Amino acid sequence: MTGKETQDQSDTTGGAVDGPKVAYVPSPDAIDVTPNKDGGVLKEIRRPGTGDARPLTGDKVFVHYVGTLLDGTKFDSSRDRGEQFEFSLGTGAVIKAWDLGVASMRRGELAVLLCKSEYAYGPTGSPPKIPPDATLVFEVELFDWKGEDVSEDKDGGILKSQIKKGEGYINPKEGASCEIHIVGRHNGKTFDDRDVSFVIGEGSEVGITDGVEQALKKMKKGEHSRLLVKSKYAYQSNGCPQHQIPPNADLEYEVELKKFEKGKESWEMDTAEKLEQAEISKTKGTEFFKANKFNIAVKYYKRIDEYLKSEDSLQGDEAEKRKNLLLAAHLNLAMCYLKLKEDYQACQSCNDALEIDPKNEKGLFRRGTANLNLQNFDLAFTDFNAVLEIDPQNKAAKNQIVVTNQKKKQLREREKQMYSTMFKKLAAEPEESDPAEESKSNEQPKAENMGPESSSSPVS
Repeated sequence: MTGKETQDQSDTTGGAVDGPKVAYVPSPDAIDVTPNKDGGVLKEIRRPGTGDARPLTGDKVFVHYVGTLLDGTKFDSSRDRGEQFEFSLGTGAVIKAWDLGVASMRRGELAVLLCKSEYAYGPTGSPPKIPPDATLVFEVELFDWKGEDVSEDKDGGILKSQIKKGEGYINPKEGASCEIHIVGRHNGKTFDDRDVSFVIGEGSEVGITDGVEQALKKMKKGEHSRLLVKSKYAYQSNGCPQHQIPPNADLEYEVELKKFEKGKESWEMDTAEKLEQAEISKTKGTEFFKANKFNIAVKYYKRIDEYLKSEDSLQGDEAEKRKNLLLAAHLNLAMCYLKLKEDYQACQSCNDALEIDPKNEKGLFRRGTANLNLQNFDLAFTDFNAVLEIDPQNKAAKNQIVVTNQKKKQLREREKQMYSTMFKKLAAEPEESDPAEESKSNEQPKAENMGPESSSSPVS
């Protein structure tokens, strides 16, 4: 049976119609999509796709498929299940023939893949439906695709599609020195095209957005990838006047990770090295804090916790040094978060500090400030009073108690005014009439009001 004859067995949606089993024979127009052109995967296009774009390695693709043996026996079908099948392209999530075949397709394309055993299930098959050394036929329709979500929050804000595979198995971590080539585009216009070297975590110092930094942590040496970055991970509401990027703009990048130098992981260090690196991180964090670069400072203070949180069996001077470094890290994190107006995180960092030193004035005062910002007035009042119990002469705490009481009073006044206004509006609204009374009012006058001739019934 020719490829055209097989097409006649398909319905208008692209799905194969159940009927007599017929062996598939590819048409002369079938394309060999294997890298070595060994005929292991032939693709016959039934319906061309649109555009020039094709999915890349790591993209999540969405397809429908019908799988049959060479004799026409159907063994699987996403169409029969009534839902599209999705998988990550080029990651080994499916048989090799699919990774090759789908990568050659365009959006909306409908094609048939003839897959030899070595590109399918090999000598073992997939019992009970697919016998050993079976050549398979798949009708595949490609609907859409999207890049791999590499954002730390998995919110779809950073999508990565691999153009060229990297080498090895190691990714750069926070603090690694790297060299990249970057091309940035907005609405198709290139605004950045350069080689640049920097330390991951300090990218903003050289104009590298957070989205690019997060993506680099998922790349390998030599990898070349395309990134789609939402404004949240780019220039946000500020935009970038230097590059003529407007506020809240989504960006596209192409990034090649040319090389990087991986620093030691925490688990590779002994205690002395961890204490030393924690001290270095504290110093760097403070430098960035003083320069009002609070987001970068946060990264360095967090590293102190990463180095030392598991070192809880130290003794003597080492234990005291660890305690002081961790306390400083949490207190400084709280101060950074207050500057960044991230008050919930500030509270949590203060809680961490107060677990180490329950009567720490800075921890209590900063938590009180965060609670005040969050309008948790009673909690704020408790924290500021706790500071005064430790130091009755603390003027800042006294002032904050006054401010707390004022803001609490102001909030009550606003609430009182809001409720008063709401009640006045409700009182001013006309009352809904009783349907029964309204029905009575619409009735015609009774006989006693109209004369003796209508005494027993309403006037008609």
